[in-house]
Amino acid sequence: MSATAPTWDPSQYLRHAGHRARPFTDLLARVPDLTGGPSAGPPRIADLGCGPGNVTVLLADRWPTARVTGYDNSARMLERAREYAGPTPGGGRLDFAPADVRTWTPDEPYDLLVSNATLQWVPGHADRFPDWIAGLAPGGVLAFQVPGNFDAPSHRLMRELAHSPRWRDRLAGTLRHDGAVLTPEAYLDRLTSAGCTADVWETTYVHLLPGEDAVLDWVKGTGLRPVLTALDDDPEARDAFVEEYRTALRAAYPAGAHGTPFPFRRVFAVARKEQSR
Repeated sequence: MSATAPTWDPSQYLRHAGHRARPFTDLLARVPDLTGGPSAGPPRIADLGCGPGNVTVLLADRWPTARVTGYDNSARMLERAREYAGPTPGGGRLDFAPADVRTWTPDEPYDLLVSNATLQWVPGHADRFPDWIAGLAPGGVLAFQVPGNFDAPSHRLMRELAHSPRWRDRLAGTLRHDGAVLTPEAYLDRLTSAGCTADVWETTYVHLLPGEDAVLDWVKGTGLRPVLTALDDDPEARDAFVEEYRTALRAAYPAGAHGTPFPFRRVFAVARKEQSR
């Protein structure tokens, strides 16, 4: 059985929008100024895996004249994102369109390709780097961040439960682990080998999450989606899995007086294509 393509719930995903947006703002802080489009016009920017669009708008804030397109393969996410579509206050434009990052290739020169917590869902995503970099204008930038917490209790316990005797016949292979993301060193090698200068780093955030079963609430919007999708036709089984997982998470992430601390490692990369000589 291969990993289940998840069905996304924009409302659940946005419940922790502030914490989820912070890595994107940290990524953008390391993206250099763009020199403008291939004809010295407004920058052309693509957000690969834009989700509900709430962080895509930050691109228009940073580059007010840019033409920005957010791409996603979830109709529900795009429906939510389109509330942000249209002209931007700085004279640019923000649009959203369906696309599958596994096969998407630039059809015009871009000044910035950016991806926020999406590439971990794309098997072999580093193999796409040469095509994406080829689609950058000279001096253009590829920037992304991916979660690096697949060995954390939140993910390890989920996989262990999915492979337990009760669930393995239905869920074995549903969740990815090995190869979902590369090491920072491997990303650096792949990006420099594709003709870029690259800045790669990692950060562990310690989010303080409010509410009861806060870590479960977080993963319901992201990492748990393949399981919820696989069991969607059997609500009783879905609820039983969630209850087992909830118990394990409560032991792994005890709530404190001010919330539940949730360490979350992420890997970042900003790669700039060489300028034409």
